[in-house]
Amino acid sequence: MFWPWCSEPGDAGISNTQILDERASEAGSAWLPLIVIPIFLVAPALWNGYPLLQWDTGGYLARWYEGYLVPSRSTVFGLYLHWGEGSSFWLNLGLQALATLWILQLTLRVLGLAQPLRLLWIGLLLILTTALPWIASMLLTDIFAGLSVLALFILVTQAQRISPLEKCALFGFVAFASATHSATLGVLFGLCCAGWMAYPWLRRQIALSGLVQASLTIVAGAAMLLAANVALSGQLAWTPGGTGVAFGRMLQDGIVAQYLKDHCAREKLKLCPYRNELPPTADDFLWGNSMFNKLGRFEGMNDEMGFIVKQSLAAYPLWQAKAAAVATVEQLLHVATGEGTNGWVPHTYGIIERYIPSQTKQMRAAHQQHWEINFAVVNWLHVPVALGSMLAVAAIAAHAIWRRRRDDVALLAVTVTLALLGNAVICGVISGPHDRYGARLVWIASFTALIAAARWLGGERIDAAP
Repeated sequence: MFWPWCSEPGDAGISNTQILDERASEAGSAWLPLIVIPIFLVAPALWNGYPLLQWDTGGYLARWYEGYLVPSRSTVFGLYLHWGEGSSFWLNLGLQALATLWILQLTLRVLGLAQPLRLLWIGLLLILTTALPWIASMLLTDIFAGLSVLALFILVTQAQRISPLEKCALFGFVAFASATHSATLGVLFGLCCAGWMAYPWLRRQIALSGLVQASLTIVAGAAMLLAANVALSGQLAWTPGGTGVAFGRMLQDGIVAQYLKDHCAREKLKLCPYRNELPPTADDFLWGNSMFNKLGRFEGMNDEMGFIVKQSLAAYPLWQAKAAAVATVEQLLHVATGEGTNGWVPHTYGIIERYIPSQTKQMRAAHQQHWEINFAVVNWLHVPVALGSMLAVAAIAAHAIWRRRRDDVALLAVTVTLALLGNAVICGVISGPHDRYGARLVWIASFTALIAAARWLGGERIDAAP
């Protein structure tokens, strides 16, 4: 972080006082990003007067109190939220901000770009132009999605540049992140698979020990989730809901309605009487006031939804393939900041009022609860930056592959591109395209583009390494 300065004999123009002044200035610049970046990362929550909430926050928070498993709500993340309740969740936001600072500076350090002022301007640009501060200020799993991709990259490709303690810290962080959300686990698992496939050609860039450790983080994350599920619910089971979410995407694409039309004459299904009344979107069906509630929600419909999902895959393979491809492309384009973070999150309000009533007044006084956050204005900047960053990173990755370049920035660009594609496939095909799923990950493309720019401005071509 610091650089020694000395004067040669005869350098009459440089005094000891000047040397000390320059060293003091450098020490000050080293501390500046460590103070500024975390504060700016949680600036939206500080302005709001309370951590930002989202539609799904209450479902995670309730896991500690309700003691049973619900679809798509990780008990590991629920325990993490419960840990910060006594501080009105400011401990959670503080940890998220510090984890972000740690991963950002560690990435820059292993890539040889660790100067304090560079960390500061890259950090501030990310804060001003991407969703990063909004997801860091929110009580949701999203902040760990992008950070875990960067952590995995460091663990696999930069193992020789980090200490054993840092390796242990990265291992624990990635394992925890993979346990907080199934889509994050899926993306990390896919990256590990890609790493194993590329290893025969990238033995000099990929450490075998790092690849093994990265793969074990997925195992550790899965074990962590199963252990939390047992501890809170008494069930040795995975977090439910995958089938229902996939069913919702097929409903939204019209596949469920067609299946019911083709098969209700000879199959007794609970949805048959409602086949002409299905809502237009998965969110309306699963979370709105639909017939799903009348039929017992997930407990009453899991078996039937699973049956329809499996049968429709066999019945309409080309339609399913086309729908999956369209959903993947649409998910890549859904990158707007702030989905589900507005003044209407009644379930989350209800959970806080029921289980943490002491925070009700503070929560209700926040700007968010008075509809004072306008993401339409924010997204005039965030969306074009996100889309431009994705194109830039994909271009860097494609150029590196075409020219067979294997430098660190090229490897990072390829990793991020694969992560974005994997995220689009997993979230788009299974859940259906949502802006939230794109925004929580696309900021790492902006970070990668800034790293490439920093390398270029520093006079080092990003494809210089053979």
